[in-house]
Amino acid sequence: MSHHDHDHSHEPVAADEPPAGARARALEELLVEKGAIDRDDVRHRIDWLVSRSPADGARLVARAWVDPAFKERLLVDARAAALEVGLDPGPSPLVVALENTDAVHHVVVCTLCSCYPKALLGPPPDWYKSLPYRSRAVSDPRGVLGEFGLTLDEDVEVRVVDSTADIRYLVIPRRPGGTEGMREEELAALVTRDSMIGVSRAGPPLLFKS
Repeated sequence: MSHHDHDHSHEPVAADEPPAGARARALEELLVEKGAIDRDDVRHRIDWLVSRSPADGARLVARAWVDPAFKERLLVDARAAALEVGLDPGPSPLVVALENTDAVHHVVVCTLCSCYPKALLGPPPDWYKSLPYRSRAVSDPRGVLGEFGLTLDEDVEVRVVDSTADIRYLVIPRRPGGTEGMREEELAALVTRDSMIGVSRAGPPLLFKS
């Protein structure tokens, strides 16, 4: 009997599936076959992750801009703060919120792979996962920021934080000037994905690189 003569069905495999995808699918099949995971649970988890978007993180930032007490809670425990506004942070690793100020600007990177707060920002952009960004964000952060159209004053300290399998970061960008009369929902619309990674300022999305 061949190793394919068993009584369960496999997921269809696309002819043009990349090697990494094929390996992941094969591992999933093996774990399902051995009863280590349930296929429905895997699909549910994938669907949940796909449903996440930067709009979730933007809600946290906008609330922090209008509510100083909430901002302090967000800085202390981002997971609890997310639950407070009705967001599901999922079973993700620890998420730490970092505030950009007049004196300090944070930039997030994952030098080893692509660790990212997907539960609050959705899937990471392709450039975040690229080797050039992962290496140069550490060695030349101001140069990288310049490529995104962001130039900081020389007296602003740039702090690069490295995400890991155990900890992810969410940047609270500075609130744009002239927004004092805006409602929380309007402010959330100014918070871009890139500003929560730290490669741009918050503001009208069309002003920044997507």
